[in-house]
Amino acid sequence: MALLGTMIKTLLAALLAFAALALPAGAATFSMKRGLNLDQWVTWPAEDKWGERQAILPYPEWRKFLKEDDFKALKDAGLDFLRMPVDPAPFLSEQTTALRDGLYASVLDSARMINRAGLKVVVDLHLIPAGGNRKIGMGQVMDDPAVFDAYAELVRNMARTLAKEDPNQVALELMNEPIVDCDANRTNLWPDRQKKLFAAARASATRLTLILTGGCYSNAESLSRIDPKTIADDNIIWTFHSYDPFLLTHQGATWAGDFIQYVTGLPYPLTAVPKAQLDMTLDTIRDRIRAEAPWARRSGLLSYLDEQVAALDTPEKLLGVMDQPFATVDAWAKANGVKPQDITLGEFGMIRKEYGNGFVMPAAYRAAYARDMIARAEAHGFSWSVWSYGGAFGIVDAFDGEKAEPDVMDMIRSLR
Repeated sequence: MALLGTMIKTLLAALLAFAALALPAGAATFSMKRGLNLDQWVTWPAEDKWGERQAILPYPEWRKFLKEDDFKALKDAGLDFLRMPVDPAPFLSEQTTALRDGLYASVLDSARMINRAGLKVVVDLHLIPAGGNRKIGMGQVMDDPAVFDAYAELVRNMARTLAKEDPNQVALELMNEPIVDCDANRTNLWPDRQKKLFAAARASATRLTLILTGGCYSNAESLSRIDPKTIADDNIIWTFHSYDPFLLTHQGATWAGDFIQYVTGLPYPLTAVPKAQLDMTLDTIRDRIRAEAPWARRSGLLSYLDEQVAALDTPEKLLGVMDQPFATVDAWAKANGVKPQDITLGEFGMIRKEYGNGFVMPAAYRAAYARDMIARAEAHGFSWSVWSYGGAFGIVDAFDGEKAEPDVMDMIRSLR
C-alpha cells in the first residue's frame, strides 16, 4: 500500500507539472514602464562612406554625441528604459564586410552603456526605406526572398550577440514597422515572416525577451490580426505604434505623403484656439495647397483636409480617434490572454520641426499630446516610449546642436 501511495503521489506530481505547462503564458522576463526612443542617425552618412571606420563606428551614430551622463539625466527624469534603434542596412551592405564584427560589438557596447546608466534597453532593428544614399531598405527585405533571408541571418546574429546579457536588462525587437499587408486586398504575409525571424532569434538566444508586432507600420489594427498562440513562447512583448491623429502629429513632414507637408500651424487640440483663429490657419493651409500642390491633386487634398478636420473638431471626436488604437489592442489582448504588462506603445509623439521648415510646433501642444497619450497607455497598463530624443520629433535635442524646448521632458518628470 505504501508503494501504491508513493506511485500515486508521483503520478499526481507529474500531472500537476503537465498542467502547469498548459497554464496561460506567464509574463516576459524583460519589463518596462516609461521610455524614450534614441536617434537612429544624426548626420545620415551615405552608404559609400560606410566602409570607413571613422564614419560608421561607434554604432549607432549617437555614440559620437551622447555620453553616460546624458542617459543618467534621462533616468533622473523618471524613465526606466530606452528603445535603441539600430539601422540594419549597414549589416546588409557589402561596404561594411571588413567592419561587420565591429558593428555587432559596438551595438552590444552601446546597450551596456545604457545599462550602466541604470536604464534597461530595447535593441530595435529599425529598417527604413532605401533611398538615393542606401541600396537596401524595407522594400528590398520584404520583396526579395534572398534579402529577407539575409535579414533573418542578421536577426540570428544580433540575438547571439545579446544572448549572454542579463535578460532583465536587454530585449530585442525583431523589426520596426514592417511595411507589408497594407494593401486593400488585406494580404496576411507578415505573420509567417515574423515566425521565421522569431525562430532565428530564439535559436540564438533562449533567455532573451523578444518584441513582436503586427504588420503595416505596427498599427493597432494589424496587431489585432496576429494570433499570438501560433508562437508558443511566454517570453514575448507585443508592440504597436500610434501617431493618431496624423493631421496634428506630423505637420509639415515632407517624407510622410503628399498631403501633410502643406499642413502647419494647427493647434492641439483644434479647440485650443478660438474658432476664428483656427479658420484663419485652415485658410492659410488651403492657400498653400492651391499654390504649391500639383494641379491634379489640389481638389482631392482640399477635400481630404476638410474631412480630417471634421473628424477632430470637438473634444469627443478627438478622444474617439486617439482612443481607438488602445481599444483595439486591449480587445485583442483580452481575447488572446495577453497581459497588459506584455504590451508596449513603442512609438508616439508630435513633430517639433521638419528639417529646413521654419514652422516650429508650440512646445505646449507637444507636451499636452504626449501627456494625453501616456495617460491612455498607462490606463490600459501598457508601457510606452516616446519618439524621440532628437531630430524632427526631438524632446531633448533638435537639429544642428540645438536643444528642444523642455516642455515634454518637464511633463515626463512630473509623472514621477
